[in-house]
Amino acid sequence: MLRTVLLIWVLGLVALGSLTVVRAPTYNTWKLAILAGEFGHWLMWLAVAAGCLAFAQGLMAESGTMGRWVTWGTVVLALVAMCLLLRPRWEAWRIAQDLPEALEAGLGKVALKGPVLKRGRWWRLPGFGNGEAVAVETRVFAHEGTDAELALDFYRPGKPRAGAACIVVVHGGGWDSGDRQQLTEWNQLWAGRGYAVAAVSYRLAPKYPWPAQREDVVSALAWLKAHAAELGIASDNFVLLGRSAGGQIATAVAYTAHDPAIRGVVSLYSPYNMRFVWSIARPDDVLNSVKLLTQYLGGSPEGERGALYDSASPEGMVVTGQTPPTLLIHGELDELVWHRHSERLDARLTEAGVPHYFLSLPWATHACDFNLNGPSGQLIDYSLRWLLAEAEKPRPSVSD
Repeated sequence: MLRTVLLIWVLGLVALGSLTVVRAPTYNTWKLAILAGEFGHWLMWLAVAAGCLAFAQGLMAESGTMGRWVTWGTVVLALVAMCLLLRPRWEAWRIAQDLPEALEAGLGKVALKGPVLKRGRWWRLPGFGNGEAVAVETRVFAHEGTDAELALDFYRPGKPRAGAACIVVVHGGGWDSGDRQQLTEWNQLWAGRGYAVAAVSYRLAPKYPWPAQREDVVSALAWLKAHAAELGIASDNFVLLGRSAGGQIATAVAYTAHDPAIRGVVSLYSPYNMRFVWSIARPDDVLNSVKLLTQYLGGSPEGERGALYDSASPEGMVVTGQTPPTLLIHGELDELVWHRHSERLDARLTEAGVPHYFLSLPWATHACDFNLNGPSGQLIDYSLRWLLAEAEKPRPSVSD
């Protein structure tokens, strides 16, 4: 009985670990891929336990019996599971060796202290050990008194940093769902380091199609500037950060505003060319992308609607000398939003000579920042700290 249980146990761990090397085929397995990729260094201890139990049983099994072969096969499978589940941590270590040099080449030189990966963070559970929580203030910034009243959550830093950027967070959710309270632990972490954070709401499709979302983020920025003194922030230093659908909105705003107050933009696992998105969308894909695009942009990009698609496509908005420094983050195994989207924008930014860095994560899938202390989380954190430090640099005056 124990032999069978151990075999099933390690087969399940091998299947889970395989999601660090192959794309998850369904929405539910995508969630398991987050578990494997960002918590694998925890889960591998289950493989260690199973392997040790099987090894002990193998020593006691009679020579030449089928049970002995099954037992030692279980030991081998446990080792395979351990390797698969530890792959993200190994890959993160490999990337970390060259990350400071790569960020300096892409975004500029900054004085950032400390290692890329911190040993003490690996074993922290989400929500524990990441600093004291800061106060959160909810403010209405647009459409007050209507059915589309919009608010933002302002995380006021306990110890503000002189010259620090205000991070404006734009949530994901396929443009028709999600809210500003996604992954609030990240907001608390940044605020605890002295950065103000404004997590903003925007109107959702299909009731409010594009460009309502861009207008709402622009309104939020205008409100933050107007209330900068009250909030204790600089009115000329903002970094936009968006996840998934929010990354498309954030980059579209940053690339079209031509606003020197936007010192940088961070986009995680997002699409940037809506015509390209339509060209690969299928009704039977994981997200039903055809439905999402139809809700968001009104249909296919044919005819006059093509201009609307272009206005929502940051890839076509890159302008040398005007596009702000950009940090792109994407997992190579992302099944919901393909890695190819970030590859294309990375190539366009390189062609235009825009300061940027593309953090590509070989093991990761969509929402790879779910565990801020995991392999993806620590690399993302370090890269974002670099961009924020770059945003703090004094701007040269016109006379210079």
